[in-house]
Amino acid sequence: MDSRVSELFGGCCRPVGGGGALRGRGGAGAGGGAKGKKKSGRNRGGKANNPPYLPPEAEDGNIEYKLKLVNPSQYRFEHLVTQMKWRLQEGRGEAVYQIGVEDNGLLVGLSDEEMRASLKTLRRMAEKVGADITILREREVDYDSDVPRKITEVLVRKVPDNQQFLDLRVAVLGNVDSGKSTLLGVLTQGELDNGRGRARLNLFRHLHEIQSGRTSSISFEILGFNSKGEVVNYSDSRTAEEICESSSKMITFIDLAGHHKYLKTTIFGLTSYCPDFAMLVVSANTGIAGTTREHLGLAMALKVPFFIVVSKVDLCSKATVERTVKQLERILKQPGCNKLPLLVNSDDDAVTAAQQFAQSPNITPIFTLSSVSGENLDLLKVFLNILPPLTNSKEQEELMQQLTEFQVDEIYTVPEVGTVVGGTLSSGICREGESLVVGPTDDGKFLQLKVCSIQRNRSACRVLRAGQAATLALGPFDRSLLRKGMVMVSPEMNPTICSVFEAEIVLLFHATTFRKGFQVTVHVGNVRQTAIVEKIHGKDKLRTGEKAVVRFRFIKHPEYLKIGAKLLFREGVTKGIGHVTDLQAITTEENGLEETLGPGRLTF
Repeated sequence: MDSRVSELFGGCCRPVGGGGALRGRGGAGAGGGAKGKKKSGRNRGGKANNPPYLPPEAEDGNIEYKLKLVNPSQYRFEHLVTQMKWRLQEGRGEAVYQIGVEDNGLLVGLSDEEMRASLKTLRRMAEKVGADITILREREVDYDSDVPRKITEVLVRKVPDNQQFLDLRVAVLGNVDSGKSTLLGVLTQGELDNGRGRARLNLFRHLHEIQSGRTSSISFEILGFNSKGEVVNYSDSRTAEEICESSSKMITFIDLAGHHKYLKTTIFGLTSYCPDFAMLVVSANTGIAGTTREHLGLAMALKVPFFIVVSKVDLCSKATVERTVKQLERILKQPGCNKLPLLVNSDDDAVTAAQQFAQSPNITPIFTLSSVSGENLDLLKVFLNILPPLTNSKEQEELMQQLTEFQVDEIYTVPEVGTVVGGTLSSGICREGESLVVGPTDDGKFLQLKVCSIQRNRSACRVLRAGQAATLALGPFDRSLLRKGMVMVSPEMNPTICSVFEAEIVLLFHATTFRKGFQVTVHVGNVRQTAIVEKIHGKDKLRTGEKAVVRFRFIKHPEYLKIGAKLLFREGVTKGIGHVTDLQAITTEENGLEETLGPGRLTF
């Protein structure tokens, strides 16, 4: 855990360098979306001095290089189809084919006739596995050839079957009045804003949010892309169910609060809902103001990859927008961040940004757009369409083979349905009708319940897999026994609960000294509770930037924690991050807790 993240919270970093952002390079050298490639720069009126290369093809992952696919034999065709299935599985339903590229990464290129034949074969392969293809971009290479030769980058996306669309969660951060909800309204509703906040009205959940124009709660909005890469949203009077049915890929936006008063809600959204990426929205006319720096620090502390959207460019002059972008570049290059800004100005930049962003944690794409005029809005859609998942199919399979664990983030009572809980399945598989145990209660017990039905993205779902978010109906189960921060687990898991735990922490910011007896609000996943500092190992006190192992005790009730879980704590301006290193598990002898579940007897 890097103590330099504290500089983002304390605001005491000196800017390092003021150079412009890294731009996506034209020519074939920028075609692969992978880091560290050589430039294919041509000499004017002559050929390139060096052959353009991409990194060699990897055995794993969803990127495949093919020199040509011209009239393959039947045996060869079946082999190519099997290979495509493997790449689609690795990309969880998405694969990128580079046509005209050798396995070692050399950009050879094909003539127009060969390229047409290769794309025809690729289309046949995609049809065989139930997928569609979309041409992302074409490049000309003129190395060692008098005839114009091209390489083509193609996105292959599987048509969804059995509700298995690819789902990415994007947390939306930024200062109050930066245009977060308006941008989401424009993306998900398909209509531009009128300049007075009309687009955001459908996102608000409470009357006071409509009256003040400020988000105070966490809301979810969905944006779909079909197998051909076309946007699927609420335009054309679609319902949420229709969006899910028509989409091969879903982006679930988690709209968080920007106002400092609602900071605990924003932190809960980042720690509990496990976003894959974060989108930091910055207003072009105000720049980095208010909670922007703090939200940036939170994303970095929790190691959530983020990209930046500069909104409201229609309100400002070009010089003001450039000043805001330069300000962001300086912040990103500071020692606490060490990021490489990538300003997106074209479709080509958007494709490169999406691929490099997922491969390199240091790349930070920056978009400049307007929700009123729609300027550059399509570039953001191209980026989101191509953005690959962070986990591959192997990691997903490993999680699914573990015992069931579902985090309870939201609790509702729905007429004629009963008690409903919302959250994320951390591991395992959850099915309709399955019996689980939920806890810990205030006295440390786990209670038996049954999952009556499951809804994912507002449409019915029979099976929930690890990493997916959903709502579960629990029927007549008493809502008063539930609270945020609980877990629903398989009865065989024998979950560990504790009131006392130790964590290795870095104190990011504190006005004076951090001592024994200090009370802080601790966030660990979906757990949020006040804890007291019982002991600081090896030291009497801590100052800003110092690291130590600290023992905490929850002041209210025990919680379910795991060793290695990320931890974030705060109290006023005091903030710190770390990870759980040890748990003092509550045993039966300590609290006499027993719970009978079905035919066997389990003791927690």
